Amino acid sequence: MRRPLATLVAVASFAVPAVPASAQIFGGDQDASSQESNSGLFGPLVNLFSPRPMGDAGKPAPDATPYKVTIEVKGGDSSLRDAVTSASNLESLSQRPPSGAAGLVRRALADRRDINAALYSAGYYAGDIRITLAGSPPDAPNVFEVVEAARRQGPVPVRVEVTPGPQFHFGRVAILDAATHRPLPDAPTLQRLRLVPGEPALATAVVNAESALVGHWRRAGHPFARIADKQVTADHATKSVDVSIYVSPGPVATFGRFTVSGADFLTPGFIEERIEIPAGTPYSPEVLDRLRRRLLEYEAIASVRIQEADKLDADGSLPIHIEVSARKPRYVGFGATYSSTEGSAINAFWGHRNLFGGGETLRLDAQVSWFGEKSEAVPDADPFGYKLSAAFVKPGIYTAQDDLVAQAAILREVTNAYVREAATLLTGVRHRYSDQLNLQVSLDLEQSRVEDTTGTRDYTIVGIPFELTYDSTDNKLDPSRGIRASGVVEPFAYFGDAGAGPAMIKGSFATYHAFDEDKRFILAGRVSAGSIFGTDLYDVPPQRRFYVGGGGSLRGYDYQSASPRNAEGVIIGGRSFFEASVEARVRVTDTIGIVPFFDMGSAFASEWPDFDGMKYSAGVGLRYYTAIGPLRLDLAFPLNPGPEDGDFGVYVSLGQAF
Repeated sequence: MRRPLATLVAVASFAVPAVPASAQIFGGDQDASSQESNSGLFGPLVNLFSPRPMGDAGKPAPDATPYKVTIEVKGGDSSLRDAVTSASNLESLSQRPPSGAAGLVRRALADRRDINAALYSAGYYAGDIRITLAGSPPDAPNVFEVVEAARRQGPVPVRVEVTPGPQFHFGRVAILDAATHRPLPDAPTLQRLRLVPGEPALATAVVNAESALVGHWRRAGHPFARIADKQVTADHATKSVDVSIYVSPGPVATFGRFTVSGADFLTPGFIEERIEIPAGTPYSPEVLDRLRRRLLEYEAIASVRIQEADKLDADGSLPIHIEVSARKPRYVGFGATYSSTEGSAINAFWGHRNLFGGGETLRLDAQVSWFGEKSEAVPDADPFGYKLSAAFVKPGIYTAQDDLVAQAAILREVTNAYVREAATLLTGVRHRYSDQLNLQVSLDLEQSRVEDTTGTRDYTIVGIPFELTYDSTDNKLDPSRGIRASGVVEPFAYFGDAGAGPAMIKGSFATYHAFDEDKRFILAGRVSAGSIFGTDLYDVPPQRRFYVGGGGSLRGYDYQSASPRNAEGVIIGGRSFFEASVEARVRVTDTIGIVPFFDMGSAFASEWPDFDGMKYSAGVGLRYYTAIGPLRLDLAFPLNPGPEDGDFGVYVSLGQAF
């Protein structure tokens, strides 16, 4: 039957002083006269990377002096003009008039410093900046009288004229040992540091290179690596910038003793047992970061602060102190999901993060759902469903790497293929081989009554699933790098009408790649497949067959709709499936992103996917990035719909699609 259209779910002239033909920009012994007040000639670059002071934000300033600013950049490309405009306090604070003529003069003087830093950051070291306040420079003897006279006639006219001059390029670049002033043989390449001679001499590249150099030697086992000095000199005759960075790597170290504080809310030794860094292990900041992230995976722990000692012990080892804090043990909450093709659900939950003091977690959920339309298999079925579930985790039952996990539920589930009432239990042991690799062996029990097109049957299911997972991604809800892979093999000791012998296998692989350091463009892809073998299709309980379609698999198609059907056109599910998706995740702003995507997939009656009757869809998503993860809104369109398929699907949820 044809489904209805899916519905939406839910200044006098002021010039920069002339610079000598060869001028030292920063570093070494500068003459005081060459330095800007407060932070030196090159120091204002730091302002580009720090929150801008907002001293006159909030209430209107007393004796406010409104003004109108015009900024003209003579030369350079649009990105340089944008950088100059962004650096200007006169521009960014124009809606917050300063206090009196003195406040406007101070703001103009600050603009010279900050715009100069913006020019340096783009490689322009011979720029000319002229700022006028009602036609007078801010350092003119009578500037206050000029501004006061102008303000009586309306907003004070302010003009900023910037002539960037030629762009400078890197000349001689040297990474030197601070002790010997000789080149460091193990330094990163200039290409990796982005300090290649002949390339534009961006001041930001020098700042970033300092951080990269410190990080390089820390990763090589030098915890006290630092930049001892630097010299950056602009040669105005050759339009080049010479850079010398003096690095003090410090001694090589190993990890020494670990001490812990703040863990009184956990059983004694809980943190110590999970450090897993033997004394004498070569120092590595990455090892410490992995330890911090591993400890934060325990829900009872709110924060982990790792403090490195400021000196080595006599044996050359570095003492480490770990300070942890507790989260509130109890929590409650609710959630809701909507899909125009899968129905809606409301969920309330209560949880405890440290039930017995050993990091045990317990969560109780109560969910009510509404299918939203008549089930194809059971048209007269009540569309309402429910699920009461409990999930429990006990860390460290044998060793610190072994966790007991258990999930139990009583439920009623309504789908197009079947209606199920069931009690389920999945309990097992999860062993952590590394921070990325885990194996879980469980006992899978289900007792259910299922109604479909063939009638009503009672099913008993006993299986032993083996699940191997690997996750090297950098974020659970919004990954930008790494891979996720999982595989499940489940032989059944009892499988409904099929009895003993059948087995199920399925796997999934997803990869993520950010093309830029700011992670504004991410390409993500996922492939999943599975099979049930050793039995006929109709001997497989309907709820354990494979179905494709909906927001979790093939967007744009109704839930389960890309699945085998019987002679009457009713969905019956399959013994195998294949799915694939690709997304381009593009951030337009810090909080808004768009995601064009393409999905494909189908379930098959055969034991292995035969790729006959594959379905395809495409669409675009909107992402709103929050502190806990992206809020997802996807609009998808089927590309080769059948007569039973709708025209589009809309999906709303928290987190990326995969």
